[in-house]
Amino acid sequence: SRYYREVLPGEIVKISRHDVQTLDVVRRPERDPSAFCIFEYVYFARPDSIFEGQMVYSVRRRCGQQLAIEAPVEADLVSTVPESATPAALGYAQKCGLPYVEVLCKNRYVGRTFIQPNMRLRQLGVAKKFGVLSDNFKGKRVVIIDDSIVRGNTISPIIKLLRESGAKEVHIRVASPPIRFPCYMGINIPTKEELIANRPEFHDLANYIGADSVVYLSVEGLVSSVQESIKARQDSNPKTPKSFTGKLGHCIACLTGDYPVELEW
Repeated sequence: SRYYREVLPGEIVKISRHDVQTLDVVRRPERDPSAFCIFEYVYFARPDSIFEGQMVYSVRRRCGQQLAIEAPVEADLVSTVPESATPAALGYAQKCGLPYVEVLCKNRYVGRTFIQPNMRLRQLGVAKKFGVLSDNFKGKRVVIIDDSIVRGNTISPIIKLLRESGAKEVHIRVASPPIRFPCYMGINIPTKEELIANRPEFHDLANYIGADSVVYLSVEGLVSSVQESIKARQDSNPKTPKSFTGKLGHCIACLTGDYPVELEW
């Protein structure tokens, strides 16, 4: 039978017709935890990807549950901007005891707006991207779960669209913390000046994007959602090699500015 798993940090693997063998594991320096990119879990990875022994979908659902603990709101239904934040929205709805209801449907031929090259294209993208399921939310208080708000210009026209189509209130809950710092590790995060979390508008973000309220998941909440099941599995499995255990770490530099390696410029 075929078995797929990640090559672990520092692991040297030999793959042959017969089997897969671990030849050696280069030990990490003491007190130097691993630093897997936490934004893979938040945004970039496919939901069926498995990192560090856990499925990305399950981590995103836990983020939604944690967000419900940190930022509940009086509302009638929970929804999302299709469809990267669906697992988080389902987790939030489940924890709050509110129904999960679709309010937008996606036109599948349009790409993701985060990587569109300029503002005009991103805003046009939103208009082409979604249809409104107005019967599902007319006269109701809606919580929209998003996976991240990077620049703030994608969510704004969506809120406007929902209000014009009959939403009584629109509350935004973000299943990741604000991105404040550039990534020097190869992820295409916009410049510091473009990030909404560094702009003056961030101090009254709800008003700026037209929402009734906006709350982000805390950094601690994200880290605990990611690490919870890794820790539980390590603690319960006596066969876990010593070299794979120790202090858990994830790169959260784009959220905190605390880089896992020293920058040389």
